[in-house]
Amino acid sequence: GGTAMAAVRDVEIDPEGTFKYILVRLQRPGGEEQRDIVRGTKAAEFHNHIFEKVNPEMQKLGYECKCLGGGKIDHNSKDKKIRVFGLSTGYGKADHSVTVEILKKVYTDYEITWSDDKK
Repeated sequence: GGTAMAAVRDVEIDPEGTFKYILVRLQRPGGEEQRDIVRGTKAAEFHNHIFEKVNPEMQKLGYECKCLGGGKIDHNSKDKKIRVFGLSTGYGKADHSVTVEILKKVYTDYEITWSDDKK
């Protein structure tokens, strides 16, 4: 049912700094139910490192994962600002506008912007 998918957090990103992120679509095999989540961390040297961590976690919960693209997130918790930019060489550019909408659900009091800038 909807509860397991609801238990998956919309956003898991580092609390501070600039790091790679990916936009991931979760889907129940054969089901209509789907949602997009944002994952990003400084620990990941490459975008696929993030996917390789998320994918098995989600498969355990019974979801198929598809990476919709990536980029970078600049998270300034002091000024409550998040900037989404850049792209993933391997996965292509995520739709940053979608990422921003997901981030806004969690970081409700932040100023969140995006651009297609590389830096």
